Amino acid sequence: MSYTINKDLNNRPIKLHSGKGVWLHDEFGNKILDACGGVAVSSLGHCHPDITQALSANAGMLSWAHAGSFTSNAAEQLGEFLIKRSNGLGKVQFLSGGSEAIEVSMKVAYQFHCENGQPNRRCFISRRQSYHGSTFAALSLSGNPGRRSVFSPLLSFNNHFVSACNAYRGKLDNETDEDYVNRLAIELDNKIMELGPENVAAFIFEPVVGSTCGAVPAVKGYMKSMKDVCERHGVLLILDDVMSGMGRTGSLYSHLDHGMLPDIVAVGKGLAAGYQPISAYLITDQIHDTLARGSGILGNGQTHVNHPYACQIALAVQQVIERDQLLENARQRGKQMRQLFAESLADIEYVGDIRGQGFFLGIEFVANKETKQPLLRSAEFVRTLKQEALSKNLLLYPGSGTADGTLGNHLLFAPPFITSSEEVEEMVGRTVELIRQMDTNFKKWSK
Repeated sequence: MSYTINKDLNNRPIKLHSGKGVWLHDEFGNKILDACGGVAVSSLGHCHPDITQALSANAGMLSWAHAGSFTSNAAEQLGEFLIKRSNGLGKVQFLSGGSEAIEVSMKVAYQFHCENGQPNRRCFISRRQSYHGSTFAALSLSGNPGRRSVFSPLLSFNNHFVSACNAYRGKLDNETDEDYVNRLAIELDNKIMELGPENVAAFIFEPVVGSTCGAVPAVKGYMKSMKDVCERHGVLLILDDVMSGMGRTGSLYSHLDHGMLPDIVAVGKGLAAGYQPISAYLITDQIHDTLARGSGILGNGQTHVNHPYACQIALAVQQVIERDQLLENARQRGKQMRQLFAESLADIEYVGDIRGQGFFLGIEFVANKETKQPLLRSAEFVRTLKQEALSKNLLLYPGSGTADGTLGNHLLFAPPFITSSEEVEEMVGRTVELIRQMDTNFKKWSK
Protein backbone atom coordinates (compact mmCIF):
# COMPACT_ATOMS: atom_id res chain seq x y z
CA MET A 1 0.00 0.00 0.00
CA SER A 2 1.31 3.43 -1.00
CA TYR A 3 -0.34 6.73 -0.12
CA THR A 4 1.69 8.83 -2.54
CA ILE A 5 0.54 9.88 -6.00
CA ASN A 6 2.84 8.77 -8.80
CA LYS A 7 2.94 9.76 -12.47
CA ASP A 8 1.96 6.24 -13.50
CA LEU A 9 -1.12 5.78 -11.35
CA ASN A 10 -1.29 2.04 -11.92
CA ASN A 11 2.31 1.09 -11.21
CA ARG A 12 4.47 1.58 -8.17
CA PRO A 13 7.88 3.11 -8.86
CA ILE A 14 11.14 1.61 -7.65
CA LYS A 15 11.82 2.54 -4.04
CA LEU A 16 15.31 3.94 -3.64
CA HIS A 17 17.33 3.55 -0.49
CA SER A 18 20.41 5.66 -1.19
CA GLY A 19 22.83 6.79 -3.87
CA LYS A 20 26.55 7.25 -4.36
CA GLY A 21 28.15 9.08 -7.26
CA VAL A 22 26.51 7.98 -10.52
CA TRP A 23 24.81 5.01 -8.86
CA LEU A 24 21.35 4.66 -7.27
CA HIS A 25 20.69 1.94 -4.69
CA ASP A 26 17.19 0.48 -4.39
CA GLU A 27 15.59 -1.10 -1.33
CA PHE A 28 16.81 -4.55 -2.36
CA GLY A 29 20.43 -3.52 -2.70
CA ASN A 30 20.52 -3.31 -6.50
CA LYS A 31 22.89 -0.69 -7.95
CA ILE A 32 21.34 1.28 -10.83
CA LEU A 33 23.64 3.17 -13.19
CA ASP A 34 22.24 6.67 -13.82
CA ALA A 35 22.96 7.70 -17.42
CA CYS A 36 20.63 10.71 -17.42
CA GLY A 37 21.03 12.47 -14.07
CA GLY A 38 17.40 11.57 -13.39
CA VAL A 39 16.08 14.24 -15.76
CA ALA A 40 19.32 16.20 -16.24
CA VAL A 41 19.29 17.21 -12.57
CA SER A 42 21.99 15.28 -10.68
CA SER A 43 25.04 17.05 -12.09
CA LEU A 44 27.11 16.19 -8.99
CA GLY A 45 25.72 12.71 -8.49
CA HIS A 46 24.69 11.52 -5.06
CA CYS A 47 26.26 11.97 -1.63
CA HIS A 48 29.03 14.25 -2.80
CA PRO A 49 31.10 14.76 0.37
CA ASP A 50 31.34 18.55 0.03
CA ILE A 51 27.60 18.90 -0.44
CA THR A 52 26.63 16.55 2.37
CA GLN A 53 28.92 18.60 4.60
CA ALA A 54 27.27 21.83 3.40
CA LEU A 55 23.84 20.36 4.05
CA SER A 56 24.82 19.52 7.61
CA ALA A 57 26.72 22.74 8.31
CA ASN A 58 23.87 24.98 7.19
CA ALA A 59 20.99 23.02 8.69
CA GLY A 60 21.45 24.88 11.97
CA MET A 61 21.43 28.29 10.35
CA LEU A 62 18.49 30.18 8.88
CA SER A 63 15.71 27.83 7.78
CA TRP A 64 13.48 30.35 5.97
CA ALA A 65 13.01 34.07 5.58
CA HIS A 66 10.24 36.10 3.97
CA ALA A 67 11.85 37.71 0.91
CA GLY A 68 9.45 40.65 1.11
CA SER A 69 11.23 41.82 4.25
CA PHE A 70 14.56 40.00 4.45
CA THR A 71 17.53 38.77 2.47
CA SER A 72 20.38 36.48 3.50
CA ASN A 73 24.09 36.03 2.92
CA ALA A 74 23.33 32.84 1.03
CA ALA A 75 21.00 34.53 -1.47
CA GLU A 76 23.33 37.49 -1.93
CA GLN A 77 26.43 35.35 -2.44
CA LEU A 78 24.72 32.98 -4.86
CA GLY A 79 23.32 35.95 -6.76
CA GLU A 80 26.79 37.51 -7.04
CA PHE A 81 28.27 34.20 -8.19
CA LEU A 82 25.72 33.75 -10.97
CA ILE A 83 25.56 37.34 -12.18
CA LYS A 84 29.34 37.77 -12.39
CA ARG A 85 29.55 34.71 -14.65
CA SER A 86 26.62 35.64 -16.91
CA ASN A 87 28.50 38.11 -19.13
CA GLY A 88 26.04 40.95 -18.87
CA LEU A 89 22.93 40.06 -16.88
CA GLY A 90 22.25 42.27 -13.89
CA LYS A 91 19.86 40.81 -11.30
CA VAL A 92 18.57 37.41 -10.22
CA GLN A 93 15.76 36.01 -8.11
CA PHE A 94 15.50 32.45 -6.79
CA LEU A 95 12.39 30.28 -6.89
CA SER A 96 11.61 26.60 -6.35
CA GLY A 97 11.32 24.98 -9.79
CA GLY A 98 11.74 25.51 -13.50
CA SER A 99 8.05 26.07 -14.22
CA GLU A 100 8.02 28.90 -11.67
CA ALA A 101 11.09 30.47 -13.25
CA ILE A 102 9.36 30.48 -16.64
CA GLU A 103 6.10 31.84 -15.22
CA VAL A 104 7.80 34.73 -13.45
CA SER A 105 9.95 35.44 -16.50
CA MET A 106 6.71 35.92 -18.43
CA LYS A 107 5.28 38.17 -15.74
CA VAL A 108 8.43 40.28 -15.58
CA ALA A 109 8.50 40.61 -19.38
CA TYR A 110 4.92 41.83 -19.47
CA GLN A 111 5.36 44.15 -16.51
CA PHE A 112 8.42 45.63 -18.20
CA HIS A 113 6.34 46.55 -21.23
CA CYS A 114 3.55 47.93 -19.04
CA GLU A 115 6.03 50.13 -17.18
CA ASN A 116 7.19 51.34 -20.59
CA GLY A 117 3.65 52.34 -21.50
CA GLN A 118 3.03 49.36 -23.80
CA PRO A 119 0.40 47.22 -22.05
CA ASN A 120 -0.80 45.77 -25.37
CA ARG A 121 2.32 43.63 -25.62
CA ARG A 122 0.49 40.53 -24.37
CA CYS A 123 1.53 37.92 -26.95
CA PHE A 124 4.34 35.44 -26.44
CA ILE A 125 6.01 33.49 -29.21
CA SER A 126 7.66 30.14 -28.67
CA ARG A 127 8.57 27.21 -30.89
CA ARG A 128 6.85 24.05 -31.96
CA GLN A 129 8.05 20.90 -30.20
CA SER A 130 9.12 22.94 -27.17
CA TYR A 131 8.46 22.29 -23.49
CA HIS A 132 8.64 25.06 -20.91
CA GLY A 133 6.97 23.63 -17.81
CA SER A 134 3.91 21.98 -16.33
CA THR A 135 2.06 24.97 -14.85
CA PHE A 136 -0.61 26.53 -17.04
CA ALA A 137 1.27 29.58 -18.32
CA ALA A 138 4.46 27.59 -18.92
CA LEU A 139 2.50 24.82 -20.59
CA SER A 140 0.78 27.40 -22.80
CA LEU A 141 4.22 28.30 -24.14
CA SER A 142 4.98 24.66 -24.85
CA GLY A 143 4.53 23.62 -28.45
CA ASN A 144 4.49 19.88 -27.88
CA PRO A 145 1.01 18.35 -28.39
CA GLY A 146 1.73 15.41 -26.11
CA ARG A 147 2.56 17.67 -23.17
CA ARG A 148 -0.40 19.97 -23.78
CA SER A 149 -2.76 16.96 -24.22
CA VAL A 150 -5.99 17.09 -22.21
CA PHE A 151 -5.21 20.58 -20.87
CA SER A 152 -5.22 22.31 -24.28
CA PRO A 153 -8.69 23.89 -23.81
CA LEU A 154 -7.46 25.58 -20.62
CA LEU A 155 -4.30 27.09 -22.09
CA SER A 156 -3.77 30.71 -23.08
CA PHE A 157 -4.47 31.80 -26.65
CA ASN A 158 -1.95 34.66 -26.43
CA ASN A 159 0.86 32.25 -27.29
CA HIS A 160 1.98 31.66 -30.86
CA PHE A 161 4.47 29.28 -32.42
CA VAL A 162 7.23 29.24 -35.02
CA SER A 163 9.49 26.42 -36.21
CA ALA A 164 12.10 24.90 -33.95
CA CYS A 165 15.78 25.02 -34.86
CA ASN A 166 16.29 21.34 -35.60
CA ALA A 167 18.87 20.75 -38.31
CA TYR A 168 18.15 17.01 -38.47
CA ARG A 169 14.46 17.46 -39.28
CA GLY A 170 14.10 21.09 -40.38
CA LYS A 171 17.16 21.94 -42.46
CA LEU A 172 16.77 21.36 -46.21
CA ASP A 173 19.28 19.22 -48.07
CA ASN A 174 20.54 22.15 -50.15
CA GLU A 175 20.70 24.64 -47.26
CA THR A 176 23.80 25.84 -45.49
CA ASP A 177 23.58 26.57 -41.78
CA GLU A 178 23.51 30.27 -42.63
CA ASP A 179 20.65 29.79 -45.08
CA TYR A 180 18.70 27.77 -42.53
CA VAL A 181 19.19 30.39 -39.82
CA ASN A 182 18.13 33.16 -42.21
CA ARG A 183 14.96 31.25 -43.09
CA LEU A 184 14.09 30.83 -39.40
CA ALA A 185 14.83 34.50 -38.73
CA ILE A 186 12.48 35.52 -41.54
CA GLU A 187 9.80 33.24 -40.12
CA LEU A 188 10.09 34.84 -36.67
CA ASP A 189 10.10 38.33 -38.18
CA ASN A 190 6.99 37.50 -40.21
CA LYS A 191 5.22 36.12 -37.15
CA ILE A 192 5.95 39.30 -35.18
CA MET A 193 4.70 41.44 -38.06
CA GLU A 194 1.58 39.28 -38.39
CA LEU A 195 0.74 39.77 -34.71
CA GLY A 196 1.87 43.39 -34.75
CA PRO A 197 5.15 44.26 -32.99
CA GLU A 198 3.22 46.46 -30.58
CA ASN A 199 1.40 43.34 -29.35
CA VAL A 200 4.37 40.98 -28.78
CA ALA A 201 6.02 40.75 -25.37
CA ALA A 202 8.72 38.12 -25.83
CA PHE A 203 10.11 35.22 -27.81
CA ILE A 204 11.22 32.19 -25.76
CA PHE A 205 13.16 29.07 -26.71
CA GLU A 206 15.38 26.32 -25.32
CA PRO A 207 19.02 26.71 -26.46
CA VAL A 208 19.28 22.92 -26.61
CA VAL A 209 15.87 21.24 -26.80
CA GLY A 210 15.76 18.61 -24.10
CA SER A 211 12.92 16.28 -23.18
CA THR A 212 10.68 16.73 -26.24
CA CYS A 213 13.30 16.24 -28.95
CA GLY A 214 16.38 14.72 -27.33
CA ALA A 215 19.26 17.23 -27.01
CA VAL A 216 18.78 19.16 -30.26
CA PRO A 217 21.34 22.01 -30.29
CA ALA A 218 20.87 25.37 -31.94
CA VAL A 219 22.61 25.78 -35.30
CA LYS A 220 25.58 28.15 -35.26
CA GLY A 221 24.38 31.73 -35.54
CA TYR A 222 20.78 30.96 -34.64
CA MET A 223 20.68 32.47 -31.16
CA LYS A 224 22.32 35.74 -32.20
CA SER A 225 20.06 36.01 -35.24
CA MET A 226 16.92 35.55 -33.12
CA LYS A 227 18.14 38.22 -30.72
CA ASP A 228 18.65 40.63 -33.63
CA VAL A 229 15.08 40.04 -34.85
CA CYS A 230 13.67 40.63 -31.38
CA GLU A 231 15.66 43.82 -30.87
CA ARG A 232 14.36 45.30 -34.13
CA HIS A 233 10.81 45.01 -32.83
CA GLY A 234 11.32 45.80 -29.13
CA VAL A 235 10.52 42.18 -28.26
CA LEU A 236 12.31 40.60 -25.30
CA LEU A 237 14.21 37.36 -25.74
CA ILE A 238 13.85 34.75 -22.97
CA LEU A 239 16.12 31.71 -22.88
CA ASP A 240 14.71 28.63 -21.19
CA ASP A 241 18.01 27.28 -19.86
CA VAL A 242 16.31 25.23 -17.14
CA MET A 243 17.55 21.91 -18.53
CA SER A 244 20.42 23.04 -20.74
CA GLY A 245 22.00 25.55 -18.36
CA MET A 246 24.21 25.38 -15.27
CA GLY A 247 26.95 23.57 -17.14
CA ARG A 248 24.95 20.92 -18.96
CA THR A 249 26.08 22.14 -22.39
CA GLY A 250 29.64 22.69 -21.21
CA SER A 251 29.28 26.34 -20.15
CA LEU A 252 27.50 27.72 -17.12
CA TYR A 253 24.93 29.39 -19.39
CA SER A 254 24.11 28.32 -22.93
CA HIS A 255 24.29 31.85 -24.31
CA LEU A 256 27.97 32.17 -23.44
CA ASP A 257 28.86 30.05 -26.48
CA HIS A 258 26.75 32.04 -28.92
CA GLY A 259 27.93 35.66 -28.75
CA MET A 260 24.65 37.16 -27.60
CA LEU A 261 22.98 38.39 -24.43
CA PRO A 262 19.35 37.42 -23.76
CA ASP A 263 17.04 39.75 -21.85
CA ILE A 264 15.92 37.03 -19.43
CA VAL A 265 17.37 33.59 -18.65
CA ALA A 266 15.58 30.91 -16.65
CA VAL A 267 17.68 28.21 -14.96
CA GLY A 268 16.87 25.32 -12.66
CA LYS A 269 17.58 21.56 -12.49
CA GLY A 270 21.40 21.64 -12.22
CA LEU A 271 21.49 24.82 -10.12
CA ALA A 272 21.65 22.81 -6.90
CA ALA A 273 22.17 19.46 -8.64
CA GLY A 274 19.03 18.09 -6.97
CA TYR A 275 20.32 18.57 -3.44
CA GLN A 276 17.67 21.25 -2.93
CA PRO A 277 14.66 22.36 -5.03
CA ILE A 278 15.68 25.71 -6.51
CA SER A 279 15.47 27.64 -9.77
CA ALA A 280 16.13 31.20 -10.84
CA TYR A 281 15.55 33.80 -13.49
CA LEU A 282 18.14 36.41 -14.40
CA ILE A 283 17.37 39.74 -16.08
CA THR A 284 19.29 42.63 -17.57
CA ASP A 285 19.81 45.88 -15.68
CA GLN A 286 17.60 47.59 -18.25
CA ILE A 287 14.60 45.49 -17.24
CA HIS A 288 15.27 45.87 -13.52
CA ASP A 289 15.86 49.62 -13.74
CA THR A 290 12.68 50.15 -15.76
CA LEU A 291 10.61 48.42 -13.09
CA ALA A 292 12.46 50.22 -10.31
CA ARG A 293 11.90 53.65 -11.85
CA GLY A 294 8.27 52.85 -12.61
CA SER A 295 6.06 51.22 -9.99
CA GLY A 296 9.06 50.11 -7.97
CA ILE A 297 7.24 46.90 -7.09
CA LEU A 298 7.69 43.46 -8.65
CA GLY A 299 4.23 42.12 -9.40
CA ASN A 300 4.94 38.67 -8.03
CA GLY A 301 5.20 37.05 -4.61
CA GLN A 302 5.85 33.43 -3.72
CA THR A 303 6.52 31.62 -0.47
CA HIS A 304 10.02 30.31 -1.10
CA VAL A 305 11.58 33.24 -3.00
CA ASN A 306 15.35 33.44 -2.28
CA HIS A 307 15.11 30.52 0.17
CA PRO A 308 18.28 30.86 2.29
CA TYR A 309 18.97 27.16 2.81
CA ALA A 310 18.36 26.25 -0.83
CA CYS A 311 20.56 29.17 -1.93
CA GLN A 312 23.37 28.07 0.37
CA ILE A 313 23.36 24.53 -1.02
CA ALA A 314 23.16 25.75 -4.62
CA LEU A 315 26.15 28.00 -3.94
CA ALA A 316 28.10 25.05 -2.53
CA VAL A 317 27.23 23.00 -5.63
CA GLN A 318 28.38 25.70 -8.04
CA GLN A 319 31.57 26.32 -6.08
CA VAL A 320 32.47 22.62 -6.21
CA ILE A 321 31.78 22.48 -9.95
CA GLU A 322 34.03 25.48 -10.54
CA ARG A 323 36.76 24.40 -8.09
CA ASP A 324 37.04 20.90 -9.52
CA GLN A 325 36.80 22.10 -13.15
CA LEU A 326 33.85 19.79 -13.70
CA LEU A 327 32.57 21.72 -16.71
CA GLU A 328 35.75 20.71 -18.52
CA ASN A 329 35.18 17.13 -17.46
CA ALA A 330 31.59 17.38 -18.70
CA ARG A 331 32.79 18.62 -22.09
CA GLN A 332 35.36 15.83 -22.39
CA ARG A 333 33.04 13.07 -21.23
CA GLY A 334 30.37 14.37 -23.59
CA LYS A 335 32.75 14.13 -26.55
CA GLN A 336 33.73 10.65 -25.44
CA MET A 337 30.14 9.47 -25.10
CA ARG A 338 29.08 10.86 -28.46
CA GLN A 339 32.08 9.30 -30.22
CA LEU A 340 31.50 5.90 -28.59
CA PHE A 341 27.83 5.91 -29.57
CA ALA A 342 28.68 6.94 -33.15
CA GLU A 343 31.20 4.12 -33.47
CA SER A 344 29.07 1.48 -31.75
CA LEU A 345 25.75 2.23 -33.44
CA ALA A 346 26.86 3.06 -36.98
CA ASP A 347 25.49 -0.21 -38.35
CA ILE A 348 22.15 -0.14 -36.51
CA GLU A 349 19.40 0.38 -39.06
CA TYR A 350 17.02 2.37 -36.84
CA VAL A 351 19.51 4.82 -35.25
CA GLY A 352 18.87 8.01 -37.20
CA ASP A 353 20.79 10.74 -35.41
CA ILE A 354 23.29 11.09 -32.56
CA ARG A 355 23.60 14.69 -31.42
CA GLY A 356 24.04 17.06 -28.53
CA GLN A 357 26.23 19.66 -26.87
CA GLY A 358 28.43 19.24 -23.84
CA PHE A 359 27.32 16.39 -21.60
CA PHE A 360 23.83 16.54 -23.11
CA LEU A 361 23.24 13.98 -25.84
CA GLY A 362 20.36 12.43 -27.71
CA ILE A 363 19.81 9.42 -29.95
CA GLU A 364 16.84 9.60 -32.31
CA PHE A 365 15.37 6.39 -33.72
CA VAL A 366 13.82 6.06 -37.17
CA ALA A 367 12.27 3.43 -39.39
CA ASN A 368 14.32 4.57 -42.38
CA LYS A 369 17.64 6.42 -42.22
CA GLU A 370 17.31 7.89 -45.69
CA THR A 371 13.80 9.29 -45.35
CA LYS A 372 14.03 9.84 -41.54
CA GLN A 373 10.59 8.28 -41.26
CA PRO A 374 9.81 7.78 -37.54
CA LEU A 375 9.09 4.41 -36.01
CA LEU A 376 5.35 3.94 -36.07
CA ARG A 377 5.20 2.40 -32.61
CA SER A 378 7.31 5.16 -31.14
CA ALA A 379 6.06 5.32 -27.56
CA GLU A 380 5.96 1.56 -27.17
CA PHE A 381 9.53 1.25 -28.44
CA VAL A 382 11.14 3.59 -25.91
CA ARG A 383 8.86 2.40 -23.12
CA THR A 384 10.09 -1.15 -23.73
CA LEU A 385 13.67 0.09 -23.95
CA LYS A 386 13.41 1.84 -20.59
CA GLN A 387 11.83 -1.19 -18.91
CA GLU A 388 14.49 -3.50 -20.30
CA ALA A 389 17.19 -1.10 -19.12
CA LEU A 390 15.78 -0.95 -15.59
CA SER A 391 15.62 -4.73 -15.47
CA LYS A 392 19.37 -4.62 -16.10
CA ASN A 393 19.96 -1.83 -13.54
CA LEU A 394 20.44 1.00 -16.04
CA LEU A 395 18.46 4.25 -15.85
CA LEU A 396 17.65 5.77 -19.26
CA TYR A 397 15.54 8.82 -20.13
CA PRO A 398 13.34 8.07 -23.18
CA GLY A 399 10.99 10.36 -25.04
CA SER A 400 8.40 9.97 -27.76
CA GLY A 401 6.72 12.36 -30.19
CA THR A 402 10.21 13.52 -31.19
CA ALA A 403 9.43 14.21 -34.85
CA ASP A 404 6.11 16.01 -34.69
CA GLY A 405 4.69 15.65 -31.19
CA THR A 406 3.10 12.30 -31.97
CA LEU A 407 5.55 10.19 -33.97
CA GLY A 408 9.24 9.68 -33.32
CA ASN A 409 11.29 8.75 -30.29
CA HIS A 410 14.67 9.25 -28.68
CA LEU A 411 16.90 8.62 -25.69
CA LEU A 412 18.32 11.56 -23.73
CA PHE A 413 21.65 11.32 -21.89
CA ALA A 414 22.67 13.79 -19.18
CA PRO A 415 25.00 12.02 -16.72
CA PRO A 416 26.51 13.71 -13.66
CA PHE A 417 29.53 15.94 -14.34
CA ILE A 418 31.62 13.74 -12.03
CA THR A 419 31.25 10.75 -14.36
CA SER A 420 34.57 9.05 -15.12
CA SER A 421 35.80 7.83 -18.49
CA GLU A 422 35.26 4.25 -17.35
CA GLU A 423 31.70 5.01 -16.25
CA VAL A 424 30.94 6.57 -19.65
CA GLU A 425 32.18 3.39 -21.29
CA GLU A 426 29.89 1.35 -19.07
CA MET A 427 26.87 3.58 -19.76
CA VAL A 428 27.45 3.38 -23.49
CA GLY A 429 28.21 -0.35 -23.43
CA ARG A 430 25.04 -1.22 -21.54
CA THR A 431 22.91 1.04 -23.74
CA VAL A 432 24.36 -0.32 -26.99
CA GLU A 433 23.72 -3.87 -25.82
CA LEU A 434 20.07 -3.02 -25.21
CA ILE A 435 19.68 -1.27 -28.55
CA ARG A 436 21.17 -4.27 -30.33
CA GLN A 437 18.71 -6.52 -28.55
CA MET A 438 15.87 -4.31 -29.78
CA ASP A 439 17.37 -4.45 -33.27
CA THR A 440 16.51 -8.13 -33.53
CA ASN A 441 12.84 -7.11 -33.58
CA PHE A 442 13.35 -4.03 -35.77
CA LYS A 443 10.56 -4.93 -38.22
CA LYS A 444 8.15 -5.15 -35.29
CA TRP A 445 8.75 -1.50 -34.41
CA SER A 446 8.75 -0.14 -37.97
CA LYS A 447 5.27 -1.43 -38.78
